[in-house]
Amino acid sequence: MTNAESGSPDKEPATTDQAARMALDNTERTEPASQQPPERPTLGRLFVANLWAANTFTVTLLSLVLAMIVGGILMIVSDPDVLATYSYITARPADALNASWALVSEAYANLFKGAVLDPDAVGLTAALSPISETLTYTAPLVFTGLSVALAFRGGLFNIGAQGQATMGVVAAGLAGFLLPLPAGLHLLVAVFAGAVGGAVWGFIPGILKARTGAHEVINTIMLNYVAAYFLVWLIVQNGVQDPNRTNAISRPVDASAQLPRLFGDNLRAHAGIILAVLATWAVAWLLNRSTLGFELRAVGSNPAASRTAGISVTRTYVLIMVFAGALAGLGGSQMVLGTTAAALTPLVVAQIGFDGILVALLGRVKPWGVLLAALLFGALQAGGNRMQSYSGVSLELVTVLQALIVIFIAAPALVKAIFQLRAARAARPQTSLAKGW
Repeated sequence: MTNAESGSPDKEPATTDQAARMALDNTERTEPASQQPPERPTLGRLFVANLWAANTFTVTLLSLVLAMIVGGILMIVSDPDVLATYSYITARPADALNASWALVSEAYANLFKGAVLDPDAVGLTAALSPISETLTYTAPLVFTGLSVALAFRGGLFNIGAQGQATMGVVAAGLAGFLLPLPAGLHLLVAVFAGAVGGAVWGFIPGILKARTGAHEVINTIMLNYVAAYFLVWLIVQNGVQDPNRTNAISRPVDASAQLPRLFGDNLRAHAGIILAVLATWAVAWLLNRSTLGFELRAVGSNPAASRTAGISVTRTYVLIMVFAGALAGLGGSQMVLGTTAAALTPLVVAQIGFDGILVALLGRVKPWGVLLAALLFGALQAGGNRMQSYSGVSLELVTVLQALIVIFIAAPALVKAIFQLRAARAARPQTSLAKGW
């Protein structure tokens, strides 16, 4: 009986040569399909795909939106006239909605007009006034934010930026009215004195941390109080207190030691913002381009491994706090050499050191991020003044907005869950303040 015809299950197995030819034919037929490169997405598709992903930019932007929404709710709750319209919301819901929208929209409009631009302004001075105020508030915050960020990148939490800024303003103020120097040189000496004052105050917790292991958080908090009370004591001493005043205020800083104004005598913005940008560039270069910056980041990531690799952890800790203190001291010097005040007072430093912590957190402890965060906080502060004057909204609400922004940014998982963001593409490992970034 002959074998079954082709296609029959009883067909003889193919010879070795036939099997080889069949395999070669199949390979040739499948090669063109397998060699086709995968289609690469266009730049526009990548942008759209990542627009609603949980990346840093999107989460930060949505955190601002959430903070403004919560802030708007707080405005409504705190306004008795608007709140009264909700008592009959079931009968006339339009009244409550219109009153709420009018209050919140007017408040945020005045916030923008006081921080960026007032479309109704008449004249160049009035038009530049909002941005001038924003830059005035921004300059010292950049320095204190960089101080906290630099220390954090080195593994230290510098809570003492307030005290270091206080010693910076003391040194700059004393140099500003005690040293009889010519213009130009007097300003340079006063600015340098502010940096030295802050550096000395940063050296103390740095050397204690390096030599004894004393925790820098405790030391810097205590030094904040020492600096604050030292300023109060110093102001009322002979030779420092203004002889024409009976209250706690020092002699005014000489005009030769004042930072020049950028937009004329009628606007407060001064050259301190230029120094802030230069300091941001310097810190970015230090961290990313210099050998010292590499050692600083290595110690911040793993002190034990850095010590094994031959890096002096003790020396690095001291240098970190000295540089951080110098930056905070420069921020303090802006408060008396700029246009905020012309003399030393117990409240001359305000809260720039503590606000610098928020700025550093918001800026992801990265130099250029700190600059942008300080600009945002400066805008909120400048716009908040107008919002209070024109809309009757409490200035403390601006502080609440700042706190809400930091809270939402520090809790990215919450923002992701609220807006249902997709997971972002894996990023390279880096120092972060919040898990999951």
